[in-house]
Amino acid sequence: MSDKNPGNVARGYKATMSNPNTSDSAKQHAQETLEKMKQSGEIDSEEAHAGQVERGHKAAMKNPNVSGDAKEHSKHILDDM
Repeated sequence: MSDKNPGNVARGYKATMSNPNTSDSAKQHAQETLEKMKQSGEIDSEEAHAGQVERGHKAAMKNPNVSGDAKEHSKHILDDM
C-alpha cells in the first residue's frame, strides 16, 4: 500500500463503509480493498483488535469518569493480556 499506516488506511475504509452519505460503489471499493489488505497480511484483524482492546482498557483506568469496579475489571483484563 505505500508509506501510509495500514491501520489508519483500514480505519478510513471502515468509516467509508459505515457513512450513510457514501455511494454504494465507494462502499464496495472500500470492502474489496479491506479484503485485499487482510489477505495480503497488511492488516491482521485479530492482532489489531487485541491492540484496540488493550488501549481501551488502559484509557478506562485513567478516565476519572469510569467507576472503580470498571477500572478493576480493566486491570484484570490487562493483567491477563
